[in-house]
Amino acid sequence: MREIDATAVPPEPISGHLLMGEAPDHPDAVRVNSRHLSRGGRPWLPVGGEFHFSRYPAAEWREELLKMRAGGITVVSTYVFWIMHEERRGRFRWDGDLDLRRFVVLCGELGLDVVARIGPWAHGEIRNGGFPDWLAATGCVPRTDDPRYLRLVRAFYGQIAGQLAGLLHADGGPVVAVQLDNELHDQPDHLVTLRRMAQEAGLDPPLWTATGWGGARLPPGEVLPVFGGYPEAAWDTAHDGWPAQSRAHYFFRHDRDDDSIGADLRAATSPGGVDLDRYPFATCELGGGMYTSYHRRPVVTAADVAALALVKLGSGSVWQGYYPYHGGSTPIGELSTFQESHATGYPNDCPVVNYDFQAPLGEYGQFRASYAELRRQHLLIADHGADMATMTLRLPADAPPDTTDRDTLRWAVRSDGERGYLFVNNHQPVEPLPEHADVRFAVTLGEQRLVVPGRPATVPSGAHFVWPLNRRVGDITIRTAAAQPLCDLVVDGVPTAVLSQTAAIPVDLLVDAAEVRGPAAVTAEAGHWRVTDLRPGTDCLLELRSPGGSSSRLLILDEAAARTASRGRLWGADRLVLSTGPAVIDADQLTVHGSTDAVLVYPPPGAPTAGVFARIEVPGEAPAPMPARWRLIREAGKPRKPTIDPRSGRASAPTDADFAAATVVHVDIPADAFAADCVLRVDWAGDVGRAYCDGALIADHFWYGPVWEIGLRRHREQAIRHGVDLHLLPLAEQAPIHLSPASRPTAYPDGQVLDLRLITLTPVARTLVQKWTGPESGPTANDWPSSTAKPNPT
Repeated sequence: MREIDATAVPPEPISGHLLMGEAPDHPDAVRVNSRHLSRGGRPWLPVGGEFHFSRYPAAEWREELLKMRAGGITVVSTYVFWIMHEERRGRFRWDGDLDLRRFVVLCGELGLDVVARIGPWAHGEIRNGGFPDWLAATGCVPRTDDPRYLRLVRAFYGQIAGQLAGLLHADGGPVVAVQLDNELHDQPDHLVTLRRMAQEAGLDPPLWTATGWGGARLPPGEVLPVFGGYPEAAWDTAHDGWPAQSRAHYFFRHDRDDDSIGADLRAATSPGGVDLDRYPFATCELGGGMYTSYHRRPVVTAADVAALALVKLGSGSVWQGYYPYHGGSTPIGELSTFQESHATGYPNDCPVVNYDFQAPLGEYGQFRASYAELRRQHLLIADHGADMATMTLRLPADAPPDTTDRDTLRWAVRSDGERGYLFVNNHQPVEPLPEHADVRFAVTLGEQRLVVPGRPATVPSGAHFVWPLNRRVGDITIRTAAAQPLCDLVVDGVPTAVLSQTAAIPVDLLVDAAEVRGPAAVTAEAGHWRVTDLRPGTDCLLELRSPGGSSSRLLILDEAAARTASRGRLWGADRLVLSTGPAVIDADQLTVHGSTDAVLVYPPPGAPTAGVFARIEVPGEAPAPMPARWRLIREAGKPRKPTIDPRSGRASAPTDADFAAATVVHVDIPADAFAADCVLRVDWAGDVGRAYCDGALIADHFWYGPVWEIGLRRHREQAIRHGVDLHLLPLAEQAPIHLSPASRPTAYPDGQVLDLRLITLTPVARTLVQKWTGPESGPTANDWPSSTAKPNPT
């Protein structure tokens, strides 16, 4: 038995000491104390996702923001890259894909809040960290209170303030926070100066943030420190192992810092930092994936991303912020490319265009497996986040002693002394963790010792989940549940909690109720009901009646169904939608992305036809991928000798001159490929690839294993007219780069590999389901699964 005493009631949070937040009489007041954020007087746990508007076509912003909202994102954060907006000194651009105001207005229209990361130094794998090239020629000392620098920043901030005029939260707009600079770890007074300048320009949001990693010294009370953590680190060296600091993010712990983020750009970790007991645990850069630098190209899986996020939530995070949640493509400027590179003094060479980051939503809006995994957590946060925000971390006495431990089961409880959530993580990247047999947890809350599950269970390798403790559903209480909360609905006036099975562990429940009715075995246990022998699925609905006669319901899904779940207001009601193709709800319409033959909807808008769900056929048949017609234009010349950057000691990416010896393949793009959106998929192995359309670079790729995807929607006319030319370089066997073990080639003919396996044109289908067209009659009690009434356990 694994034990935690979680009876301690968290002390009252400190309030009034932070120089931010709105007056409590504001109807939607955003405020912050030492433990959590609040909104409208209620605890608030935001879910943030980074999406760089300037790295994505403006014509597609709305569709992508809807995807983010459907994935559970409530706050969109975005960098404002100075170099893109003032590439030529004195000439500011806020048009087209650089239209900050249009982007923020769209967020507001869709009910999404905004964090503006205004720099002036941003990083974001952008040239000079976002500083325009001309800044160096002014002779100023950047990131200090040098008056010459401040004068230039003041003009930039003034431009941003003009773009955001009327869009701040105080004006009824979506901007709830502004981040000052980025990764500035040793200039607290300068951060105060930046805040005052921004306020003078007209920016005055409820919240001010600054990154706190690396032991950053921040001005007390002036900014909210925000933290991060990544499953891998493309800024690490090319060593074969897993970055040591990444291990820490898969352990429940009180420490918030990751001193590896930005470590390649600073001399050392700052001493001191801030007193974190005076601030809530907020994050802004939980790794939604990882980019590929030339010398280090890791593969990050959906489980890597989801387990890390769950651990941060279990460790006390009150603001889940992903970097990025949506990938993009770095534009090419009028005077230069905009990527971070050795040529601009950085230790990492990045792709010129590609900023996919293996994110939940990819460079072209592709849905990744991590999208579905995180959506399950975000559905939980939407209904449980307000309670969770007030709870603190409790660790077991036998918690792993350090981050090298792979044998101790990692678990924790987040509680307020009476209620709580039990978190388990048995996953980490690269170095798998063992399964654990005969597991039971005992958690003391109030005067109760709650044991879950009812029977010992096996926690398999890779499992990560959260179970509720003393969770109210209407007038009944779920004392324990070996199942993860998904969301809460009110169906026909009846409170209904939706849960899902986790890690193939048999679901069992301990509930307080006068009567339990449904497809399960129900036995009395210490004044409660133990509910077992359930078969999770779309027909596993339990009705529970309280001693006072009121009803509550529990719908328990299997894990596969839970991964397909989304939620929104649809056809006049709050509904749960199960769809293998990601579902996006907007304005009472349902759009299904990708291939699926039907969606399931609960509560059903008519008679249930699939368990308690309505099955709604999705019309049409998704077009199938087609092999592309291509021809070889030129074969590769002699292999390129690796070039080592003398400053960083890391391998440098090929130059334009190196590509003169690349293999060149021309791909024809027929007009009928665009019956739906079209993605060109290149299955190959090699070093670096570039894609050109009519001589213009449209995409590039540091090969790291997965298929290279090139979205053609934004290049449709040129691609049909001119086709796409792929320039491919071979990978040398002795290239000083890191590849994930599963991706490494097994053979290098003649000391190198360039293997072009298959090129396909893959349609991306979208199907609009506008309204319900099924049976008119609604569900009745007779539609429920067979159930057995039990006597009141007194």
